[in-house]
Amino acid sequence: MRNRSLLILTTVVTTGALTLTACGSRDDKGGSDNTAGGTTVVIGVDAPLTGSLSALGQGIKNSVDLAVQTANKNKEVPGVTFKIEALDDQAVPATGKANATKLVGIKDVLGVVGPLNSGVSQSMQADFDKANLTQVSPANTNPSLSQGDNWGKGEFKRPFKTYFRTATTDVIQGKFAANYLFKDAGKKKVFVVNDKQTYGAGLAAIFSDEFKRLGGTVVGTDSVTVKETDFSSTANKIKGSGADSVYFGGQYPEGGLLSDQVKKTGAKIPTMGGDGIFDPEFIKASGEANDGDLATSVGFPVEKLPSAKKFIADYSAAGYKDPYAAYGGYSYDAAWSIIQAVKAVVAANNGKLPDDARAKVTEAMSKVSFEGVTGKVAFDQYGDTTNKQLTVYQVKGADWADVKSETFKD
Repeated sequence: MRNRSLLILTTVVTTGALTLTACGSRDDKGGSDNTAGGTTVVIGVDAPLTGSLSALGQGIKNSVDLAVQTANKNKEVPGVTFKIEALDDQAVPATGKANATKLVGIKDVLGVVGPLNSGVSQSMQADFDKANLTQVSPANTNPSLSQGDNWGKGEFKRPFKTYFRTATTDVIQGKFAANYLFKDAGKKKVFVVNDKQTYGAGLAAIFSDEFKRLGGTVVGTDSVTVKETDFSSTANKIKGSGADSVYFGGQYPEGGLLSDQVKKTGAKIPTMGGDGIFDPEFIKASGEANDGDLATSVGFPVEKLPSAKKFIADYSAAGYKDPYAAYGGYSYDAAWSIIQAVKAVVAANNGKLPDDARAKVTEAMSKVSFEGVTGKVAFDQYGDTTNKQLTVYQVKGADWADVKSETFKD
């Protein structure tokens, strides 16, 4: 994968007797080179930059990079230059935990965007919280990350004060999907499959509960293993169950293959999933035509949002090799929320960072509010986004087409 270098803009800002140079390079220990009086703030990025989910990870990294370039170009925080430190977690929790340790150890890191996967995030949260280091995920949807393990029992308790996200939770996404499949698509008998991972299993459970509450029937359940490719046993169970649809909790590599193998049994029924399958690679993974397959994703289609026009144009002009993909807009907004928190902290401290900058940035995050790429960006008492917009997409030929968007009310 290409490692795109950052565009560093050097400017000099004079405020009274203090001259701040908006540049700075990290030394081997991750500290700022402040010999010229400059201040550098690093925004960490953790995402799968290689492997089967790299299409999403690269979009996350590039979108954060674009936010950083924009902040530097516009001198968003006078006297401060932003940089990124991007680490590859390969969608593996243990690697994510190691990355969290590394980012905590770089003293200039005042916020981290990522990761993609909820399971990876679980391995990182405690390290960030102990270090008072803000984390903003553009893609995590598992409710327990922000509302505690007992959220399903109606007991809501925020586990980590440093955790925020710009993506809505699976409580919303799972119910939204069930409502669409039952009411709009008219499906009454669904077979539910998950990939045994935190995100997939959690989403499938929420979907199933809501589908049954609406009057539908879950005619069977099964699980598959990540990175395996032969799902013929599950596909045959689905065929024999008489299901009129499949719901898959997981990611696009397995989801695309499952859809393919279900259709090869002769069961011409749609496969539906969450934002984890909403990617062009889902379509490419299936050798059989999978027109009619469905996916939900957080937010409204970025391409149709007036607020996203500049982001799309700037991303294209920047010449990134990889597309911004499903989470580009949310990643830009996640990075921009950190930048705005830093701006508030600097403004409140006479134009410079305080010694306890990480703790102050975390405090400032709860008050962040701005019109972003994806709409209004703000966080509730759990660190969850207040933006609960979702969209259903359907495979039509070689592309995903949006078929329904709404602000979901639980």
